Formats: sequence, structure tokens, C-alpha cells
Amino acid sequence: MNEAEARSRFAASRVARLATVRPDGSPHLVPVVFALDGATIAFAVDDKPKSTRELQRLANIRADPRVSVLVDHYDEDWAAVWWVRVDGRARVVDAGPALDHAVALLADKYVQYVAGPPLGPAVLIDVETWRWWSYS
Repeated sequence: MNEAEARSRFAASRVARLATVRPDGSPHLVPVVFALDGATIAFAVDDKPKSTRELQRLANIRADPRVSVLVDHYDEDWAAVWWVRVDGRARVVDAGPALDHAVALLADKYVQYVAGPPLGPAVLIDVETWRWWSYS
């Protein structure tokens, strides 16, 4: 796999795992749906059931913007196994054109967001490094 293929597989993936850093330095890992726009990853807080809209991932990003995002594919045929990881810096967007753009990107990828767009906030991740691996 080369970088172009890694980016393509990443962009096409339906779910990723977002890793942030808690205030005590421990990792915090959650699945997210996302969209890739050039060198920026976007995801948003949506209306799926949550106990609060002030999610731990948002607090973590506000305190420490370093994040990793991982997508992967597992198959019983291990020759088809691969992963792509992005490391970058994240920022929380509560309103305005950046939030609107993130929501539009997500609605283009996920039909569920056409009828019920996420209200936000959104997170934008500026990609700093790409890493990838594939069995074959």
C-alpha cells in the first residue's frame, strides 16, 4: 500500500477509532463517523443517545489537541488485513461556517445526516502524519 491508497482506504471507511489524551495522561478511545476533506478530518456530536453533549473527547481535545485516528479492515483471509492511522491536532468548532462545512461533509458521506444533521459541536483534525500497514 502506498500513501495514495492509504488515504483512499481511510476516506472510504465508514467508522474510525479516535484516540485522545485524558487530563491524567491516559488514553481515551471511542468510535466516530467522520469525513476526510483534503488534510482535515471532520466529525460532529450528533443526536445518537448520549448522557451529555459535553463529551469526554471534547474536553480532552480542548485540553490537549493531540489525537490519533485509526481505520482498519480485518478479514479471515489475513492477506486482506490492513490499517491506516492518522496523527494530528484537533480543535472543537461550536458554530459558524466551519461547523456548517463539517456538517455538509458528513451529510455527503452518511445518508442518516441528510434527514437529521448533527447539531455539533464538530471537531476538525489537521492531519500531520499518515501511517499504514497491509499484509500484502
